[in-house]
Amino acid sequence: MNISNLKYLIVIIAAIAAVYFLFFKSPHNKEGKLAPDFKSQLVDGSDFNLSDLRGNYVLLNFWGSWCPPCRRSNPYIAALYDEYGDKQFKDAEGFTVVSIALEKNDRGWQRAVDKDGIKWPYQIVQESKLVLSAPLAMKYNVSNLPSKFLIDPEGQVVGVNLSMEQISQLLKEKLK
Repeated sequence: MNISNLKYLIVIIAAIAAVYFLFFKSPHNKEGKLAPDFKSQLVDGSDFNLSDLRGNYVLLNFWGSWCPPCRRSNPYIAALYDEYGDKQFKDAEGFTVVSIALEKNDRGWQRAVDKDGIKWPYQIVQESKLVLSAPLAMKYNVSNLPSKFLIDPEGQVVGVNLSMEQISQLLKEKLK
């Protein structure tokens, strides 16, 4: 095989990989579907089941302490939690956030949580050498960080990677 053919082969393989990640691995294909349930352990050591939060609006936030866009997003999520965390909704018991930190190690996680104002009880840290291959990231087809999934009281994904303004507007419309 000559160099020219090798270059074409590499381009074709890259295109196939891009199509795979765009259509099959991208989180956007979850909107309108039931959110995959999972069991995990929270950072305080207690057991957690996503399905236990049915009846609430849930913002599932995949992030990393090492990820600058995630860190910029966290204070806005904290403000959203402060604004809606104790509100009553027409069709839900409440609103909460579940944070899933994808980390190579947990050294920077606690500092980021303290600095960014993350105070909700549902916090999970998954360590993995390749952070996007962590089990929960793979279950939700997370291919970039941050990734956010807004889940309705019936467990359906109603939005993926919505802006904070879009999430706030949706929640505001559902207030009693």
